[in-house]
Amino acid sequence: MKVSSTPGISRTAPTRATKKASETDTVSNAPSVRRIDDTVQILGIPPEEMTDRVHSAILSLMQEVESLRGELDRTKSRMREIEDVADTDALLPIPNRRAFVRELNRMISFAERYGTPSTLMFIDLNDMKNINDEFGHEAGDKALFHVAKLLVDNVRTTDVVGRLGGDEFGVILAQADERIGKEKSQSIADIIEQHPILLGDKPYKMSLAFGIYTFRSGDKPDDALDKADKAMYENKRDIKGEENIR
Repeated sequence: MKVSSTPGISRTAPTRATKKASETDTVSNAPSVRRIDDTVQILGIPPEEMTDRVHSAILSLMQEVESLRGELDRTKSRMREIEDVADTDALLPIPNRRAFVRELNRMISFAERYGTPSTLMFIDLNDMKNINDEFGHEAGDKALFHVAKLLVDNVRTTDVVGRLGGDEFGVILAQADERIGKEKSQSIADIIEQHPILLGDKPYKMSLAFGIYTFRSGDKPDDALDKADKAMYENKRDIKGEENIR
């Protein structure tokens, strides 16, 4: 056995300490080695060509791929956040008109495909002008938030609540025919009246007028909204009289 000029150190075999370190490195890098082996199999690189340089290049490439994948995931997450912001009403934590119409279109397509009726409820709040004039616009915003929460809390998770603009709301009652739609809409109207909002130092009872329309094959979202809106005006006219509408 050849011995180096430094006593006690062999050049022909690794020491126990060196060997243990090598084994530790192998264990700690096991996942990377397996992934590189898988990559080599895919690329068809013969084992004899797997030099340290090629090994290093593949490892560097895999790290770059991982980095790009992470960046893509972050970009997708950011896009979802932007879409959520774009679909949420500027004042209330519910879908805006754009998002609501998209959901309405989806529900109409579902009804056509499976023959299951669903009903659109068009809501117009009463006396919002009086609230704004008497208590201020901040109170008006509070009243809108109050109604939005009551709507969300009293429909199913499969239903959709959205703000159509101003003091108008829409509710899509999924898989509800005309009879069920009428019953549920009246129930919602009763709940709104039974839960007054505190404005100033006294409770203020909210009320609404509503109209419904049950989807039919071939309907378009705008047509459904228009028909439900007209039904709401008829309801409001019956309650207040034509001269007092709005």
